[in-house]
Amino acid sequence: MLFRNSKRKWLLVLGLVLVMGVLAGCGAPADNKMVTEDLLEGNFWERNVVYYFALTLDQFAEWFGGHYGFAILLLTIIVRTLILPLTLKQYRSSKAMQAIQPQMAEIKKKYKDNPQKQQEETMKLFQTHQVNPMAGCLPLIVQMPVFIALYNSIYYNSAIGEDKFLWFQLGTSANEGGWTYYLLPLLAAATTFVQSKMMQKQQTQTMPGMGMMLTIFPVLIFVMAINFPSALPLYWVYSNIYTIVQNYFLYVRSSDKGKGALAK
Repeated sequence: MLFRNSKRKWLLVLGLVLVMGVLAGCGAPADNKMVTEDLLEGNFWERNVVYYFALTLDQFAEWFGGHYGFAILLLTIIVRTLILPLTLKQYRSSKAMQAIQPQMAEIKKKYKDNPQKQQEETMKLFQTHQVNPMAGCLPLIVQMPVFIALYNSIYYNSAIGEDKFLWFQLGTSANEGGWTYYLLPLLAAATTFVQSKMMQKQQTQTMPGMGMMLTIFPVLIFVMAINFPSALPLYWVYSNIYTIVQNYFLYVRSSDKGKGALAK
């Protein structure tokens, strides 16, 4: 049963990645000439969610003299900061699951020939410590609509595509723009790899099978980034850098403090 629960968690994470890819515009036409107001003529999601994200990007760009590269940065920081409480909840859930790993290992060893008893004792352990094994996944599910809306608002805004930021046109993909455009997908993949490694030790202890997903993720990001307009890998880079800083304080620094306390 524990194996099946781990398998379900792995499939859930894989499902979230696939849903993100599909809903984030994988099927959208490459030659997008939409403006923000056109979203009001779209479907329910575009009218009531994506439109307001796009409108916010337009306003931020106006503040920065029409530069959407800085507008994407500001919106990314705001969105990631607003969902920080969910991230902290996910972190606390991960730490709680990590804390009871020795007891779970003991139960598994003691009742290795009795899966039903093993499940019963594990559930009692969860109840005693008030731990929900799926709580770490719930914040991810809640965050998905926010990230998808931000992703769509970048993809469908033709004004973003016409803007030039640093050395690249935001509406041009790496496959269209030449070798210099590949630097951005590579940076997106590299920062994804860094944040994955920072989380890997924590996640693989509480969710077996997660390690392989964290390894595959940078490759997936790179493949998607070279096919999407440069504005999208730029968003990934911004978001990943935010996550790396966040994970430093949540996982690395807190872990070092814990080791220091044990040393004393």
